Amino acid sequence: MSLFQYEFMLRALVGALVIGLAAPALGIYLVQRRMSLIGDGVGHVALTGVGVGLLLNASPVLTAVIVAAVGAVVIELVRERGRTSGDLALALLFYGGIAGGVMLVGLSDNRSNANLMSYLFGALTTTAPRDLVVIVVIAAVVLVTMIGLRPVLFAISHDEEYARVSGVPVRALNLLLAATTAVTVTIAMRTVGLLLISALMVIPVATAQQFTRGFRSTMAAAMTLGLLAAAVGVWLAGTADTAPGATIVVVSIAGFLLIAAGGAGWRAARRRVVPVTTGISPVEAPESVLEPAAPLVGPGR
Repeated sequence: MSLFQYEFMLRALVGALVIGLAAPALGIYLVQRRMSLIGDGVGHVALTGVGVGLLLNASPVLTAVIVAAVGAVVIELVRERGRTSGDLALALLFYGGIAGGVMLVGLSDNRSNANLMSYLFGALTTTAPRDLVVIVVIAAVVLVTMIGLRPVLFAISHDEEYARVSGVPVRALNLLLAATTAVTVTIAMRTVGLLLISALMVIPVATAQQFTRGFRSTMAAAMTLGLLAAAVGVWLAGTADTAPGATIVVVSIAGFLLIAAGGAGWRAARRRVVPVTTGISPVEAPESVLEPAAPLVGPGR
């Protein structure tokens, strides 16, 4: 009997697929900027937004979006001004967000630990039709934005100073990335949870870097890997009766380890087959990078 004959499983699969597609499309810019952990920081701030919603008997998703967006914009402004190091700013987000969220949930009428856990680690199989519509629409907006603005977003991620002197609106685009990160983290609450969404933004990108070269190919491969991890994770979770969000992340990590091990084996095999008599030392293929040759902004990027 197929798991996907049930309507709730179909909703879970669709929700996971759209997040699996959108998260790496955004995450590749965060990885390029060495801000892989910002998703975790924003997720912790979003938990404070959930607490505000429960305390005020308002929609936790709406309040989480607002609070997370404000937090992401603040952290971007702090990073831009350079008055606080990136690590310290992220630490403030981590600790303040999680502490504020737990405190506010404790003050609210709904103090259920199960309710809090559903936001932290996801509750994919309980996704309502209305929630699914919101997830699909917002994920589509994220995808269109990340792909449509790829040349300029890559420019600011690769070399922010050069992009600024080239006339690119760096501050506006940085704030756009921050706000988009907040929105993506928030809509992923129901799929992989606030504490795990950062993994889905980063791991497919890191896996794609093992076998691609160039920004566009890495982005396409990361989105494909995120889609596959979401599909396989939902199927395994339904079969083994495990948490869907955690299962999706475990599948992503397993994929990364397999690709990394395969790449290491391939490079080792190449070194062994180089003739010793040629006098040429074996040279490994360059690691997959996200810095293609100039120009920074162009139709091919």
